[in-house]
Amino acid sequence: MKELFDFISRRIPLNDEIRDFTQSISKVKEIKKGDKLITEGQYVNKTYFVVDGCLRSYVYDIKGKEHTLQFALKDHWISDYMAIFSKQKSTLIVESISDSTVIEASITGGIDNICEKYPALEFLHRKSLEHYIVNLQKRILDQLQLPALERYKLLLKKYKHIEEFALNYHIASYLGITQQSLSRIRAETRSL
Repeated sequence: MKELFDFISRRIPLNDEIRDFTQSISKVKEIKKGDKLITEGQYVNKTYFVVDGCLRSYVYDIKGKEHTLQFALKDHWISDYMAIFSKQKSTLIVESISDSTVIEASITGGIDNICEKYPALEFLHRKSLEHYIVNLQKRILDQLQLPALERYKLLLKKYKHIEEFALNYHIASYLGITQQSLSRIRAETRSL
């Protein structure tokens, strides 16, 4: 829990009461590479804070092609927020792409309660969701407006250690390109 407390205390003051309540609604989980925390078609009420390792969220299109939406490395949160907040079944899959450690927290009965009881945490939670929305919208615009090389550079900037964890097809599906195009882009960036 130390990593989560460090994450929170870098943003707001953290006292023992908040620590105890946070610990009461959270659970540390060790996850093996390939384990799925969320599968398509399930109701979702949990979010995950990455302590160590790497997770990704992805979806299949109607042709069965995989599209990676998000990577989550240390100090990132990941879930299917659309499913949580619309109270619908998940369309995303959240999978660990390395052995990982996460802190799992329920939204209903957990994060909702802590936000109600401690306004500073509600503010932090809202700011985190705002940050997530801004990043998601930026990612959509980048996908529509930027060439693949620029998207690749942004990926490496945002997820500094992603190539230690992600397979080529994970990165290619995040960028919306083929693995062959990814190889060409990498060769091009090495020659610069």
